[in-house]
Amino acid sequence: MRRTIIGASIIGVSAIALVACGAKANEPFQDAPINSRNMAPAIVGNMPDGFSNWAAKCDGPNMVYVLFHSDGAYGSFNVVPNDPRCKG
Repeated sequence: MRRTIIGASIIGVSAIALVACGAKANEPFQDAPINSRNMAPAIVGNMPDGFSNWAAKCDGPNMVYVLFHSDGAYGSFNVVPNDPRCKG
């Protein structure tokens, strides 16, 4: 009887955890409505250490720069408005 209760408890907790965690995994990019995507290629630069990298691409008339470090949880974002290299 005791093993049955423990087994049922483990199955119940596992099922709740799978439902709670699995729902978000099946909903990529559902945080906000998406109007459009900029799928144009970017210029990507890799630093000699292979970890610190950057990317730049035009978004309308603006040049957008993104800096990131490997799989780190940080990075930076910069926009140059009306960059002459971007045709709008």
